[in-house]
Amino acid sequence: MKVIKNQPLPGKTECANSLKNVIDALYVLNGKWKLALILSLVQSSKRFNEIQNEVSGISSKVLAKELKDLELNDFIKRNVYPTQPVSIVYEATSYSLTLKNVLGELSTWGEQHREKIKQSMRKQS
Repeated sequence: MKVIKNQPLPGKTECANSLKNVIDALYVLNGKWKLALILSLVQSSKRFNEIQNEVSGISSKVLAKELKDLELNDFIKRNVYPTQPVSIVYEATSYSLTLKNVLGELSTWGEQHREKIKQSMRKQS
């Protein structure tokens, strides 16, 4: 695990600003599905059913709501094609790519946390 040592703690103003920024980010990316959906669509554009199959456990109703929220915040684009029946394909926008570092760090932290829990469980056995 990466630990930063010998760095001074941020001041009160810096902490308050940082907290405000984190709250704003979590407001937009809240819930357990949004980052997973963005990650799925950054890999490739997909239709609704393809997304639902890839992101296991999400219901149709929740997926529809989350996709609308992501579209409103400019993370994804909904493309409608005039085929028979109509085809709708969702794709990540360039704005969603601004989350690349966040997703990378979150993935690294998730892996570290999973290992920590495994070790903790081994000690208890």
